[in-house]
Amino acid sequence: MKVSGKNVFNEIDLKKIRKIYLSENFKDEKILEIINKNNLKYIRCNNHMMDSIQKNNQGIIIDMDDYDYKDISIIDDDFVLILDHLEDPHNFGAIIRTAESIGIKNIIIPKDRSVNVNETVMKTSAGTLNYVNIIRVTNLSNAINKLKEMGFFVYGAEADGINYKNVNYSEKRCLVIGSEGNGISNLVRKNCDEIISLPMRGHINSLNASVAAAILIYEMGN
Repeated sequence: MKVSGKNVFNEIDLKKIRKIYLSENFKDEKILEIINKNNLKYIRCNNHMMDSIQKNNQGIIIDMDDYDYKDISIIDDDFVLILDHLEDPHNFGAIIRTAESIGIKNIIIPKDRSVNVNETVMKTSAGTLNYVNIIRVTNLSNAINKLKEMGFFVYGAEADGINYKNVNYSEKRCLVIGSEGNGISNLVRKNCDEIISLPMRGHINSLNASVAAAILIYEMGN
């Protein structure tokens, strides 16, 4: 996986870096010191070559190991997030950033028909991906049932649910956010304990997935 940008480099586990591409005029002394101190392999390239590898790179592109997904068995906290077939990597990255800001350690995604951790997710999450575990499962309904066995109460976010401000949230809680186009799938919805919603008073009847997630995460996390 190739990622780019100075902030991304500063948050990456150096042991996962395979190779670094630097533009000919890259002069960030702090980053250069880290590269040299840790004997990281790097190549100097002209700007045209850098852009051919990845656009908007800030003069540094990192070739690193693919993301190491975690298993549901690692969960040991009281607030878990499930993303039901989310498709937009920008939304995924933004949700990771919001989740980390409030202390959520674990996010569950399905293995198929879902956005995975890629360079866009890494960049949009602004380095917070290193502090959140992404757990990938083959079946979300089975994952929900596993969480219930662990004592979690599962809340699904949909337009026809209870006003999110009128809910007394369980101490161990899981929030399910649906995909941008279709929301929560029918089978996943049936496995939720309660459906909650954000009241809409304008001309639109839904919010961007990352915006809706941010509002609900902060309500349920405080």
